[in-house]
This record gives sequence, structure tokens and C-alpha cells, in this order.
Amino acid sequence: MSATELTEWAYPLAESLLADPLPRRWKHSLGVAERARSIAPILGADADLLEAAAVLHDIGYAPDLAKTGFHPLDGARYLRDLADADERLIRLVAHHSCAWMEAEARGLRDELEGEFPRERPHLADALCYCDMNTTPDGSPTNPVDRVNEIAGRYGPDSLIGTFIRRAEPEILASTTRVLEQVAAAKRQPM
Repeated sequence: MSATELTEWAYPLAESLLADPLPRRWKHSLGVAERARSIAPILGADADLLEAAAVLHDIGYAPDLAKTGFHPLDGARYLRDLADADERLIRLVAHHSCAWMEAEARGLRDELEGEFPRERPHLADALCYCDMNTTPDGSPTNPVDRVNEIAGRYGPDSLIGTFIRRAEPEILASTTRVLEQVAAAKRQPM
């Protein structure tokens, strides 16, 4: 499957899994994909891969896919076992937005990392940037407000609230690395 075909395949798949049962999650996923398109110049040949991962990153929340309750793992397993997806795409979904930290809190880190090796760091940073710069409704935001929104939605003492605060320094570092790449690309002569 070519890179362009990958994105053409990803959108209807994500829509079929999220649009009806979880319309807000679908809007978020579309917003994350929009952020991915906005940083395409720093991704080169991987731009379409990142956009596909962005639109699919939260499919593990779909009621038909939620088996463990840990959406990165559930989504990646679906993509591997039933959708015959690209291996790199699967790894990005499995590890998006510091998923290993949440997996550790859930006792699933060995399972996650045993089944799905991590993808290249610059792509993991890029997907984290896209996710953490998008509100639940798909609008642009910044990672500080996004982390605060997540902690507020789930509660500061919840598993997710604790995880997101623990992950916040890495989320901010990922965002900084991406913004530095974007700034460097803008300084390059045409």
C-alpha cells in the first residue's frame, strides 16, 4: 500500500469505528490528523504514515474493540489482527502519547512492549505533538491546557489523571522537539 493509499484507507476505517458510537472522539481524531498535516514538511516521506496514525490513534476506544480498557493496546491489536495494517502504523498507535507510562500503571507494559516495538522517536514525538495540541472536540490547543483538561476530565487521583501528570514532562519535551524541527525547517532556504 502506498503512503497516499494508507491515508485513504485510514480515514474511512476510523470513521466506521468512531463516528457513530463516539462522535466527540471522532472529531478529536480528525483534529489530530489536521495537526499532522500541518507538520508534514518536517516528516518527509513519513507524512502520510503520521496522518494515518493520527486519524486512527484512538480507535481502541470503540466499543467493539475495547477489550483490555487500554485503548492504545486495543487499537493496535485490532489493526494487527483484523485490519492487516502497516507495521509502523500499528506501532505508532500502540505507543502514542507516552502510552508506555499508562501501560505501566495498568500492569500492561510488558504486554504492550512485548507485542509492539516502539517506532522511531521523531514519529512518536510528532504523534504526541498532534494529539496533545488537539482538544477533545478537534480544535487546536496547547499541551499544558490539554494535560489540564485530561486531568480535570478524569480526576487528578484517577489512573488517567495520575498518568497524564507523570507523562507531562515528556509530553512537553516531545512538543518542544517537534516545534524546534518546524522552526528549523522554516529557516531552511527554499
